[in-house]
Amino acid sequence: MARLQRIDGEVRRLKDDGLYRQAAVLSGRQGARAVVSGRPVVNLASNNYLGLATHPRLVRAMVEATERLGVGAGAVRTIVGTMEIHLELEEALAAFKASEASLVFQSGFTANLGCVPALVGEGDGIFSDALNHASIIDGCRLTRAEVVRFRHSDMEDLEAQLRAHRGRFQSAVVITDGVFSMDGDVANLPAIVDLAHRHDCAVYVDDAHGSGVMGPGGRGTVAHYGLEGQVEVQIGTLSKAIGVLGGYVASERALIELLTQRGRPFLFSTSHPPGVAAACLEALRVMEDEPERIERLWSNTRMFKAGLRELGFDIGRSTTPITPVMAFDERRALALSDRLLEEGVFAQGIVYPTVARGQARVRTIVTAEHTEADLSEALQAFARAGRNAGVLA
Repeated sequence: MARLQRIDGEVRRLKDDGLYRQAAVLSGRQGARAVVSGRPVVNLASNNYLGLATHPRLVRAMVEATERLGVGAGAVRTIVGTMEIHLELEEALAAFKASEASLVFQSGFTANLGCVPALVGEGDGIFSDALNHASIIDGCRLTRAEVVRFRHSDMEDLEAQLRAHRGRFQSAVVITDGVFSMDGDVANLPAIVDLAHRHDCAVYVDDAHGSGVMGPGGRGTVAHYGLEGQVEVQIGTLSKAIGVLGGYVASERALIELLTQRGRPFLFSTSHPPGVAAACLEALRVMEDEPERIERLWSNTRMFKAGLRELGFDIGRSTTPITPVMAFDERRALALSDRLLEEGVFAQGIVYPTVARGQARVRTIVTAEHTEADLSEALQAFARAGRNAGVLA
């Protein structure tokens, strides 16, 4: 249609620039080994950190709840879509995060879209890490607050911005990812909490990639640093280490109560199917019963990082299971991803606008399900593909 010619042009430009990517199609179950786009591969692209997406206990919990309660909740939470199992899950998540209360949203993305605008408004300030997730950026845009960005994980710059701007705002919040999804590094939460509280700011941590991965029992980055009770807002996801679907806010009861009245994604979206809530509850129990899953995740992480470094790859500042393999050039990163697929390894190329221009990489994520044989095979494939794509000399 003539009215959509501009859209056609944008798609063509993406293809001409080598930035257009077709979504890979998974055949069968999500796992450490999978069939992606018709090829058997070692899967290094999944957020299924603990292998819970296919855990028999979660499968049984979802099936049993579905048979007992049905396939859908049938309404938004504020009408007749709040089921007892939703409340049970929120109580369990609050305990998991050592918070007074929690509220479940449809995704981690919508949790940020709902929570940030409820927390601050006109006349307030947001101090946001420059590499925060897109959902935080979009949540900030929905407020009437002023956003002040500080350089990524630069505590001197955060302090300078607080000194320069905090006095202009009625209230303010410092927002950061716990684990940064593209670089795999961890926020300096002790310094952030200290600076924020000295300047009378709340602290808001999106711990999507830290929950289930970091800290005692996988309780996240806040627990990793022993900062329970000192971080006002924690955002978690049920879609990554938990292995199911959804997001949540864990905080003081007053904020949770406000979100039930003002959190627009919560107010205007149908609540989770009961089977989803049941599987999430079971995931929390499995994490407590099987701590070896987290131990294996970190053992695999150490092995794979060491192997990549030994081959000569630049893996940036990562200290978590997310490990970027830096190619810097967009076309080279996509070529490395394509070569890896030919070698039987699936790892996604990440280019602008997901990361800044000149910071293209292939992002890898190991899980508790990978075996040493899986990771050794993947490292051999990286050696060959890295040379073929011009990433390794």
